[in-house]
Amino acid sequence: MAVSFNDPATFDRIHGWTRRHLRRPTDSLHAWRFQPQAKTPVDDLNNATDGDLYIAGALARAGRVWRRPDLTAEAKQIGQDILRLLVRRVGQRIVLLPGAYGFDRDGGIIVNPSYYAFPMMHEVAQVAPSGVWSALEADGLRLIEDGRFGKWDLPPDWLRVDQRTGALSPAPYWPARFSYDAIRIPLHLAWCRTGSPGALAAFWRYWEGQHPFPPSWVDLQSGTIAPYPADPGTRSVAALALRTRAGSEAGAEGSSLPSIGEADHYYPSALIVLSRIAMQEFSTIT
Repeated sequence: MAVSFNDPATFDRIHGWTRRHLRRPTDSLHAWRFQPQAKTPVDDLNNATDGDLYIAGALARAGRVWRRPDLTAEAKQIGQDILRLLVRRVGQRIVLLPGAYGFDRDGGIIVNPSYYAFPMMHEVAQVAPSGVWSALEADGLRLIEDGRFGKWDLPPDWLRVDQRTGALSPAPYWPARFSYDAIRIPLHLAWCRTGSPGALAAFWRYWEGQHPFPPSWVDLQSGTIAPYPADPGTRSVAALALRTRAGSEAGAEGSSLPSIGEADHYYPSALIVLSRIAMQEFSTIT
């Protein structure tokens, strides 16, 4: 966000804090959680791969925009460690682990489709070039296409890949929902318009079928929908995705994004800002 708004001072403050508090001691990845009130704020050094992709992508963008080779070099290190530590072959697929450990369970690999942050992968691939990135993107897109369930044909927040057969199913350790995590899948697809032309079609049908206020989540096994509406961040992603269907001119009408003032928590606020960045970049290249 700081790069997109050309704010190097804020970027450097966030970057410095992140390095001091979250950088892991044995590689270039970052701990997934900081608890400011705890005696040990970082009590688990496992990483979160989506976070590392966003960190590396931001560094790569900043290095390019502000001509900072030090940031480019750091992005390269993170990218190389993502490929080294977080990519696993499961049958015919190359998958992206959500973290360095803890996702190999009972004969299956647990993945989070929303962690495939395709716009950031494109950024990191420019500074840490490898053919693995394109293979990871292609298999990630297929994983999102194949791993869909329920009436609306949507991907779950967490997905299990059977190590023996490659079969896909909602991960048994989480609710089988299109929800809090999976909302970022259409964000990433719309942001860089990756995948097939119909990659967003199921999301369009879902949101149009729940007009004007989509539910916060839908259970992909029972079909039950949340008894409360989606937050402004989810509505923002929906507006972005619907705009990609309509085209840049027609989509600007009737698909405006919620205001940042409508969100009162970090995550929906972040989704609104990221959707606005994505919409701006989408409009620029359309």
